[in-house]
Amino acid sequence: MNSYAVFLRGVNVGGVTIRMAELTEALKSRPFSAVKTLLASGNVVLSSELSPAGVKKEFEACLREAFGYDAWVVVLAAERVSELVAACPYPADDKSTHTYLTLGSDAQVLAELYAAGSAADGAELTMLGPEALAWLAPAGGTLDSPFSKLSSKPKYKASTTTRNLRTMVKVRDAAAPA
Repeated sequence: MNSYAVFLRGVNVGGVTIRMAELTEALKSRPFSAVKTLLASGNVVLSSELSPAGVKKEFEACLREAFGYDAWVVVLAAERVSELVAACPYPADDKSTHTYLTLGSDAQVLAELYAAGSAADGAELTMLGPEALAWLAPAGGTLDSPFSKLSSKPKYKASTTTRNLRTMVKVRDAAAPA
């Protein structure tokens, strides 16, 4: 069995509401075990014998069938979540700055986003690997930051999602093999 973290895009925002208990119940019919949801914002850890691509396919199909919306998820092995958290060069949140990781299921799209973000005035970001980049935003101004505005464009919707570093640490800890 492999341990995975699954990050849902656009859950419990913009009119898409999914109760985590209902999500856990819907996932019971899929080839997953040890399913746990975290923080009601679309973070799931689970075990499966499937590959990451297989988990993505099954998970998205479940969301579409059970909740009737175009679902997109990013699936990472538990070990990779741990590596990404460790590789993040930015500090934990403080009074002036928040640290985020944008995760991607398409390396080419994430590389394009990184290139565009690097050119944005005032953006501070670091590529962590083909599936993640880290960036900083001013506390209280995350949604207004240049990179946040860029990453929220529709062309990135199907393959990226963003989490605060604090959330990534919680997911890392929950997904760690026992």
